[in-house]
Amino acid sequence: MKAGKDKVISLHYTLTVDGEKVESSLDRNEPLWVLLGHGQLIPGLEKALEGREAGEQLQAHIAPAEGYGERQEGMTQRVPKKYFQQAAKLKPGMTTVLALKEGGHRVVVVQKVGMSTVDVDLNHPMAGKTLSFDVTLNEVRDGTEEEIAHGHAHPPGAEAH
Repeated sequence: MKAGKDKVISLHYTLTVDGEKVESSLDRNEPLWVLLGHGQLIPGLEKALEGREAGEQLQAHIAPAEGYGERQEGMTQRVPKKYFQQAAKLKPGMTTVLALKEGGHRVVVVQKVGMSTVDVDLNHPMAGKTLSFDVTLNEVRDGTEEEIAHGHAHPPGAEAH
């Protein structure tokens, strides 16, 4: 079976940027489960997986335009500390998650920590970078109606939500 829209894939990956390992599912010894075609992966990686089958290994080099975009200057914002879960522990240069007023979350980089506010760079930490993935596809299967309705894969043993 070939990977494509509404297919659930299980994969192991290692991400490197500029020759440095950023993260790997192998370190967690747990594959990543994804429902393709539902915005769970960056566009370039999703394209690289299209048409692939279980057991295949591939390398994908994703340019910023197909990854997290180019860095944009002037993307800083001063945010009240109440929007951060662990504001007291934040230091410049740290990556953290910002809870958005309209719901959802955004990964940001701390620039400055004040008494009641935090200055953050809203560019994704990987913006402007070429991402190199080493991927092994473990499984490709049809997504269930429930997975497609929920917009994400339900790995074995995971509760549906």
